[in-house]
Amino acid sequence: MSQQPSPPAAPTVPPLPFPDALSKFFWDATKEHRLEILRCQSCGLYLHPPRPVCRACLSTDVAPEEVSGRATLYTWTIVEQAFGAYYATQVPYVYATVELVEQADLRLVTNIVDVPFDELRAGMDLVVTFADMSPDLTLPRFRPA
Repeated sequence: MSQQPSPPAAPTVPPLPFPDALSKFFWDATKEHRLEILRCQSCGLYLHPPRPVCRACLSTDVAPEEVSGRATLYTWTIVEQAFGAYYATQVPYVYATVELVEQADLRLVTNIVDVPFDELRAGMDLVVTFADMSPDLTLPRFRPA
C-alpha cells in the first residue's frame, strides 16, 4: 500500500514586504527595534504611508524620523479566518489601526498583542513592541502601555 504524501508544512514566517526606495527606511528601522515615520522637514507633518511630497505644503524635503512608539487604539477586528497558510497558525489575532501620539490622524495598521480580546477599548494607551519574525523581517506590534 502506498503512503499518501504529507501536506506541506505551514510557513513559519508571514509574507515578506517588498520595500522600495520610499519605504526601505521603515523596514530597516524595525530590524533595529525602532519605529520611524517619514516627516516633512519644511512644515513638520508626519506622512504615513510614506510619500515623496508633503500633502500639506507640497515640499519634497521629507526624511524619516524616529517616533516614540506610543499610540492609542483607534479601531480593530478579531481575525478568525486565515487568509493564507502562515495565518492559519495564527488565528485568532487582533488586526488594528493605532494612532501615534505624535500627530492627530497619524495611523498605522498593526497587530495588538499581550491583551485579552475582551479588554480592548478604543483610545486605550499602547506602546510598540517588535516581533523578530526572521532575519529579514521584524514587525512592529503594539501592546498595552
